[in-house]
Amino acid sequence: MAIHHVLIVDDSPTERYYLSDILIRQGYSVSTAETGEEAMLKIRASKPDLILMDVVMPGANGFQVTRSIARDPELKDVPVIICSSKNQETDKIWGMRQGACAYLVKPVAAAELLARIAELG
Repeated sequence: MAIHHVLIVDDSPTERYYLSDILIRQGYSVSTAETGEEAMLKIRASKPDLILMDVVMPGANGFQVTRSIARDPELKDVPVIICSSKNQETDKIWGMRQGACAYLVKPVAAAELLARIAELG
């Protein structure tokens, strides 16, 4: 599956800018959402090829949104990479159980992020 459009879901403007900058420099099309609820609206409106998901956000957290995506027959094929400051092994295991295909701990290294995306594409 070729990855062209990436949705970044994070309540931090700094993180959205940082991740967007990495991806845009590599030629990806990027859109952003600040909350899980906004993300679900954008995902349904224009299904992205990949989602980068924060965990700690107001409203629905990233684990809940990832689970909703994984359980939705129309969205379950959209890969989710969780990018979170939650760095405990239990957080990583829980994120993968919710349907994430990878779990990266912030600050996310550009090379690691791009390598994970390349593995998917």
